[in-house]
Amino acid sequence: MARYAMAFDYKLCINCKACEVACKEENGILLGADKHRLWINVTEAEGDFWNLDRTAVEYMPTQCQQCENPPCLDACPRDAIYIDKNGIVRLHKELCDLTQLCIKACPYDARYVNSQKNIVDKCNFCADTRLSRGLTTTACQVTCPSKVRIFGDLDNPNSEISQILKKRDYFQLKIDKGTKPKLFYLK
Repeated sequence: MARYAMAFDYKLCINCKACEVACKEENGILLGADKHRLWINVTEAEGDFWNLDRTAVEYMPTQCQQCENPPCLDACPRDAIYIDKNGIVRLHKELCDLTQLCIKACPYDARYVNSQKNIVDKCNFCADTRLSRGLTTTACQVTCPSKVRIFGDLDNPNSEISQILKKRDYFQLKIDKGTKPKLFYLK
């Protein structure tokens, strides 16, 4: 049993979209589908842009936060959402009735209607694909040329993610919501 999580060294992101393309290919999502499974938020940051008086752009990879206390789970009237043995928020696809209450409950806007599969979908850390085949990386992680993403088991003190979280400061998104997200943004 593991407790999978992901850390982002997000300042390394160059917004090349390799993670998005790899994710969509791995999970059978149409290319061009916006905010499906993962996406990159783009914001203009105040400050020095290579010592020129211009505005800098910051890229923030985001996706399902794999909450330890997921509000989507409680919102689902059919018990279609569950947390698997690896701490990954998953979906019993056959139970999903598209009420979309989980979409409304998610403070991260990570859920969407997958019209191809007729379910409410989201990132599941490649649990249905790569992890089920015994691989220990996600498609988005292995494809990133900048090595932004670090994926691994929080319960293994020797894992890369555990080691990096011991050494670096980080923040999590919307912790005030009480969701206990397992995505960490390295400072």
